[in-house]
Amino acid sequence: MPKILIIEDEAAIRRVLVKILSEENNSYEVSEAEDGLSGIELIKNEDFDLVLCDIKMPKMDGVEVLEAAKKIKPEIPMVMISGHGDLDTAVNTMRLGAFDYISKPPDLNRLLNTVRIALDRKELVVENTLLKKKVSKNYEMVGESPAIGQIKEMIEKVAPTEARVLITGPNGTGKELVAHWLHQKSDRSSGPMIEVNCAAIPSELIESELFGHVKGAFTSANKDRAGKFEAANGGTIFLDEVGDMSLSAQAKVLRALQENKVQRVGSDKDIKVDVRVITATNKNLKKEIEDGNFREDLYHRLAVILIKVPALNDRRDDIPLLVDYFTGRIASEHGTAQKKFSEKALKLLQEYDWTGNIRELRNVVERLIILGGSEITEEDVKLFASK
Repeated sequence: MPKILIIEDEAAIRRVLVKILSEENNSYEVSEAEDGLSGIELIKNEDFDLVLCDIKMPKMDGVEVLEAAKKIKPEIPMVMISGHGDLDTAVNTMRLGAFDYISKPPDLNRLLNTVRIALDRKELVVENTLLKKKVSKNYEMVGESPAIGQIKEMIEKVAPTEARVLITGPNGTGKELVAHWLHQKSDRSSGPMIEVNCAAIPSELIESELFGHVKGAFTSANKDRAGKFEAANGGTIFLDEVGDMSLSAQAKVLRALQENKVQRVGSDKDIKVDVRVITATNKNLKKEIEDGNFREDLYHRLAVILIKVPALNDRRDDIPLLVDYFTGRIASEHGTAQKKFSEKALKLLQEYDWTGNIRELRNVVERLIILGGSEITEEDVKLFASK
């Protein structure tokens, strides 16, 4: 049920606004405040989906209310109500963050249309915030080792920039987590994050996957299709296992980075794109360059910032934290109570050779939770965690 607050010192106008909104939609819950001070108190104590606020009021005018509300609840859309002499001020409030303004006496259609659009926008903002929280939880970086601390510190510095990042490290170390955090903490976080696993796409299809194709470009091209670069416009594209990309596709990626343009397979038409490119690989790209498998000019374009994710064997102190994290996640997924690991069980896990890194650890923890006792013991680890 949308909650709307009307802040207006003229009782007659308040009554008109309440009547219009209540008759328009009986699900609207409309509250009133007769001045700016009482309006701000209500905003502090309640969650409104929209505020209609007069500009000229005693005690605290509408501009002051707008500025205060933006500090307290910045997500609430504010629609300013202006008299004839307040038009310049009303326009200025838009620069200060007001959603819109309506003039007195309010035009019925304009008022209701503005209210509908503002409420829709608030709903989108809330959904986006919840989605971001959900994504952040799914891609949580767990660990307090110096290596992980350095990565988190580097993400904080690099994420707000447009710098391209190359993430290196063995398979299963969590390179995709770094990529997601870079995106979420960037100014592009409201845009899409498009992932492409270059190793999983056949070499003859990688160009079509990345850049799209036009109808008839090849046998199975039955219609025009946009590629991943177009899909990532305004956001981030994450090219995982970039070292497995064909030389032909590498040349096209290089052009996309140089010119911010792509061409669909079978077309000579340029399509402008605005994307940030983050890449990852488990290969030694300098060795791949020497062997003629990777373009040196592309490497230098991609590796503006290098982030190396350590193997799990190099951050054993983080294993108890990771076990606790995975235990909680797995218990939630299976709908069971969270099991505890004994100190000896954790110590034994810390001594293992984790060739499969964090991915392997997660699988072992799940196996132990399913097959082990109410508390995971050293004997459980010896029995069920063996290679």
